[in-house]
Amino acid sequence: MIQLSELTKSFGDRTLLDRVTWQIDDGDRVGLCGPNGAGKTTLLKMLAGLEEPDSGAIIKPSALTIGYLPQDGLTHAGRTVFEEASSAFQPLLDLKAEMHEIEHRLGDTSVSQDEHGVMLVRYSELQDRFRLADGYNMDLGIATVLRGLGFSAEDAARPADTFSGGWQMRIALAKLLLGRPNLLLLDEPTNHLDLEARNWLEEYLTTYPYAVILVSHDRYFLDAVVTRITDLNLRTLTDYVGNYSKYVEQRDAMLERLRQAKREQDEEIARVKLFIDRFRYQATKAAQVQSRIKLLEKVVPIEVPPERKRIHFTFPPCVKSGRTVLELKHGHKAYDSLVVFRDVTLHIERGDRTALVGPNGAGKSTLMRMLSGEEAPDRGTRTVGHQVVTEYFAQDEAVRLDPALTVYETLEAGSPTDMVPAIRNILGGFLFSGDDIYKKVAVLSGGERTRLAVARMLLRPSNTLLLDEPTNHLDLDSKEVLLEALEDYGGTLIIVSHDRYFVERLATKIIEVGHGEAVVYPGSYREFLWHKEHSTGPGSQDAGSHGAKVPIVKNARTPSARPRTPDPGSGTQEPGSREAKKREDAERRKKQRALESLQKRIADLESRIAAREAEVKQIEAAMAADGFYDDRTAATALIDRHQALMWEVGDLMAQWEALQEHASEHASES
Repeated sequence: MIQLSELTKSFGDRTLLDRVTWQIDDGDRVGLCGPNGAGKTTLLKMLAGLEEPDSGAIIKPSALTIGYLPQDGLTHAGRTVFEEASSAFQPLLDLKAEMHEIEHRLGDTSVSQDEHGVMLVRYSELQDRFRLADGYNMDLGIATVLRGLGFSAEDAARPADTFSGGWQMRIALAKLLLGRPNLLLLDEPTNHLDLEARNWLEEYLTTYPYAVILVSHDRYFLDAVVTRITDLNLRTLTDYVGNYSKYVEQRDAMLERLRQAKREQDEEIARVKLFIDRFRYQATKAAQVQSRIKLLEKVVPIEVPPERKRIHFTFPPCVKSGRTVLELKHGHKAYDSLVVFRDVTLHIERGDRTALVGPNGAGKSTLMRMLSGEEAPDRGTRTVGHQVVTEYFAQDEAVRLDPALTVYETLEAGSPTDMVPAIRNILGGFLFSGDDIYKKVAVLSGGERTRLAVARMLLRPSNTLLLDEPTNHLDLDSKEVLLEALEDYGGTLIIVSHDRYFVERLATKIIEVGHGEAVVYPGSYREFLWHKEHSTGPGSQDAGSHGAKVPIVKNARTPSARPRTPDPGSGTQEPGSREAKKREDAERRKKQRALESLQKRIADLESRIAAREAEVKQIEAAMAADGFYDDRTAATALIDRHQALMWEVGDLMAQWEALQEHASEHASES
């Protein structure tokens, strides 16, 4: 599909790619990895045609279509979200507009019969092209993608320029996915997506029929989507078959072999140099010395990527809190007419590792601010437990840093004396090395400030951490440093994160935020998803007066016991009990009734589609008959009816396909 041949790219005296040859085939899903600054974004821009290589060539077919999503910087204005997304189908929209124009002109009594015939032929041709391109399902496809990326029906009708930068990127992503280019280039596509939208995009890309190259710092996303990892390092590209986890294993093994070869080469060079130095001035050894000097000149030094220092960090000690850490009772919060929380009660105990999940805008950050004390509820009370020392990391933590301080001074200020020796190690773990530590905060980029803010938070003693999106702008290695530190953290943890790998490794309790409520689910994020998928409604019970619901989830994780993930195939969590057997039978009967209802609806749709298609054939036969346009009024009415039927058939077919897919899922579950 696309090939790099002897490609070289430099910026000043820094070479990013040196005579690289690489190939992407149709259907490949490639994760592009490498250290920050290696040139991943530059490579995507060259593939997209936005930058030119210094030498070499990018070979691609003339008919290849390429879609590129940058990390940021895209804005849309002048149209609604739906109209903006529809622009991905511009050729189809042009066909539709021409069809409507012909329909209008066919009703014009001043047009001659010969011209009518020409227009009818053209209309038939346009209609066939429109139908073959699935134009009658265009609106349904747009609505599906927008809904998957988190846009509501009301959002779709809003002007695009009323949305923030993160949502602007979602609009751009929707247009790309709808356009279905042969090569999809995505630079950090999950940066502005919540967990639900990430899960939807993950499923969409795994079934995408064309090639995809993506850069992402979301390990779970890479594991789920890609079939090949390409590592950009030391000015070259190295392919690894499999997902990210397999790549890490293969890369580490390869690096170990490379380092061993480097050690052996260095030892051999040292021996040769020792021989040269020892016998350089002995006439009897002159030939051997010259031979070894020439040998050294021919040696190509093995280049090994710099070994990134792995740090293991322990939080500074802090007093132990009481059993109750935070309690929110009957919390109500609203902004003008927007009610975020109606009557929320939450109880956080020592050792809880709680993740707040929910779509963007549901109120996760608002709840974090209320729990941290940054913002008071309009009604209700917040109670802090005995000896609780909190550390709150807000989404905008990076902008709170003092711009006048250096990187090192930022970490030194407020850190305990015994943690000062660890500052340089911590900075190295978050990509601040060498003279970087003397940079002023004012000159740091947004990503660098975020990394610095996370590093500062690690050095402050606390027994309760509230972290709102701490992984934004962190690369995979920095995330691993933070993750390992949090796994060993002995206090209470409350996090908001859109990184599923991060949430799955840490959370022992999930709070789902949305619709004015905060619903508590004991257990891991995987168990939460399993419960959501298998919940039938009555499986939840009231948790008391606060209105939140606590589902019945067995094996809920506690700080001292890791749960066993429920087996979805068992249909129950207590297979030996009579009560469980009754629930299983009831569930099976319910699924069977649902399947029968779906099959009945499918049969009804098939009957309606057949009736509409028969009527379409009758109208088309009448339109082809001689003298059809003698009665212009009747002809125009029949043409309008034909067009309406075609749109109706397209809509019915879309419903039929959706129901068929739903029925297949039900049948497989049964």
